[in-house]
Amino acid sequence: MTEDQDTTIEALKSRVKSFCEARDWDQYHDAKELAISITIESAELLELFRFKSREEMRQMFEVPDSREEICDEVADVLFALLRFAQLYDIDVVTEFNRKMAKNEAKYPVEFARGSNKKYDEF
Repeated sequence: MTEDQDTTIEALKSRVKSFCEARDWDQYHDAKELAISITIESAELLELFRFKSREEMRQMFEVPDSREEICDEVADVLFALLRFAQLYDIDVVTEFNRKMAKNEAKYPVEFARGSNKKYDEF
């Protein structure tokens, strides 16, 4: 079993909340600042892959130091997203499932399979 299988999103949100409250960071975390953080952390993840070929990217996941760097950025993105959801009472699973239902309607398998077209291009 992995921790992904054993850990709830609510547990992660609680850990983020405790971490931030212990540091008195509520005063710095509003919707705008957290949305900026999500974007910045996502850009830092993207930067790791800039100008890399598919082969170079594949290798990055096999080298422990570069894999750790990637995982650190993924964790930073998740932290900012969880903090946003925690502060603004967003049920991540409910909203994810709601959005996936919309995506399934926008991208029916018979049109979207094997295609990178946007839903309005079908």
